[in-house]
Amino acid sequence: MSTILDKILASKAIEVAERKLKTPISVLEKAPAFSRKCLSMKQSLLNSESGIISEFKRKSPSLGWIHEDADVVAVTGGYSAAGASGISILTDLNYFGGTPMDLIKVRPAITCPVLRKDFVIDEYQLFEAKAMGADVVLLIAAALTVEHTLELARKAHDLGLEVLLEVHNAEEIGHANEYVDMLGVNNRNLKTFEHSIQTSFDLAALIPDRFVKVSESGISKVETVKELRKVGYKGFLMGENFMKEENPAEALSKFITGLK
Repeated sequence: MSTILDKILASKAIEVAERKLKTPISVLEKAPAFSRKCLSMKQSLLNSESGIISEFKRKSPSLGWIHEDADVVAVTGGYSAAGASGISILTDLNYFGGTPMDLIKVRPAITCPVLRKDFVIDEYQLFEAKAMGADVVLLIAAALTVEHTLELARKAHDLGLEVLLEVHNAEEIGHANEYVDMLGVNNRNLKTFEHSIQTSFDLAALIPDRFVKVSESGISKVETVKELRKVGYKGFLMGENFMKEENPAEALSKFITGLK
């Protein structure tokens, strides 16, 4: 029986194949953003008082539309001004309502590191991320073999991109390698889309200290972030909690104030 992740990956393979034909790597390499030096989200998290990676997300497979008419430049500009340590932008259209143009528009408008959040299955997508102006790419262990994770992470570093590896169980931590900068624990199971913050607490001690630890998804309370910090987490990727509000940046600002 196929899972939601299986369906997403099948759709993504077709999508990437079509984009390769339309825009070859040689064209991506000529994009204005391709030659820029990437910012370090890893260092931003280590130096941050909040550690919040605020996400721009219009919809999700589990909730449907969250904030359909949100303006990506206005929201992320507000996030940056409010003190976000980093910004995550979904570039998947079919399941999350995002596009590469969202990231391209945002890059000149903000000064903090930007994560391209998508289902990366092909090296081509790393060149895309660089051309869009991303600083970091997400690699999802559940979507890749250990060998493929290594290949993609190495290539990302070759391009100057940092790598956030996402896991959601102890076994997937084995995907980590020397080219991974941050290791994120997704509190949402990508196969069932159920979530539990306990996943981050359970896996914290299993993650080697050389990786900056990030807790992803399902975080809505200041107290949760404070407790996660105690077990070693430096980053907290939050999207729905802010995007469901009329003013996501204001919601982030209030959350950061609560952490102080």
